[in-house]
Amino acid sequence: MPKLTTEQLTAKYEAMYEYERDCLAKGYKMIGGIDEAGRGPLAGPVVAACCILDPDVKILGLDDSKKLSEKKREELFEQIKEKAKAYAICASGPEEIDEINILEATKNAMRNCVKELAAKEMSPDILLIDAVKLSGTGLEVIPIIKGDAKSDSIAAASILAKVTRDHMMAEYDKEYPGYGFAKHKGYGTKDHYAAIREKGMTPIHRRSFLKIIH
Repeated sequence: MPKLTTEQLTAKYEAMYEYERDCLAKGYKMIGGIDEAGRGPLAGPVVAACCILDPDVKILGLDDSKKLSEKKREELFEQIKEKAKAYAICASGPEEIDEINILEATKNAMRNCVKELAAKEMSPDILLIDAVKLSGTGLEVIPIIKGDAKSDSIAAASILAKVTRDHMMAEYDKEYPGYGFAKHKGYGTKDHYAAIREKGMTPIHRRSFLKIIH
């Protein structure tokens, strides 16, 4: 894939800032983009992030985290933390996922991000979210299908969530060697299933996702 020029990256950023511009035009000032990483894996937490970008500071290269290389995600992760107005990253662990299901655990992590920002006195006043119906925040929520590829704020949140979760899985790989967590990040690869059958489940495995292996 050819590398985009600064002009092309700027144009892409501006195109993906349409939802934020619309919110600013309506008088909203703290526009929070929310996304998650890790709903599908067999192991590890689901991680959510909420990011409030500074309207005056462009972070070029933002996109759906799945479309970016690991190197680019890591670069943008540091830029977002440095340049965003505010952000919060929260996780729901395997026990919570097993207890209330993955969707509700994901929503809890998202709500906790909003609470964390409120505690820092950086609360968003509206939320842009990647296609999840999120209640319980007291805020207006705008769900956007494939929002992480259409909104800079959601794209930034997707990168924060994805990179944070990847780092967590790399640490779990050291704690539970032999499962390949650093490589597959807990997803259901052939090697991962083989390791579970050979070694059993770890405390970070989602029992509700693995009933057939019990």
